[in-house]
Amino acid sequence: MINKDKSQKSFKDVIDNLLLLNLFAVVFFAVFFIFAVFMQINGEYIYLDFFQKIWNPLIIPLITILIVSALFNGVNSWWRRKWLSQEEDI
Repeated sequence: MINKDKSQKSFKDVIDNLLLLNLFAVVFFAVFFIFAVFMQINGEYIYLDFFQKIWNPLIIPLITILIVSALFNGVNSWWRRKWLSQEEDI
């Protein structure tokens, strides 16, 4: 029983770390996009061209994972609160 709890905690920690890295990647690319827009205003088009090339294969999946994990976390916490409130009523 203890080994199962430890493996679940370890799996949860791995998922939490991956989602945290995902969040930092999304924030990094958002800052990079702002930088690329300012550079395009100044006449340097290479940064925004690079951003456009990595938009579909990299940035869209990162944003999708971030949104889906946030929705899953919200539904999971709502379900747990509802489940616990039903147990208290019994």
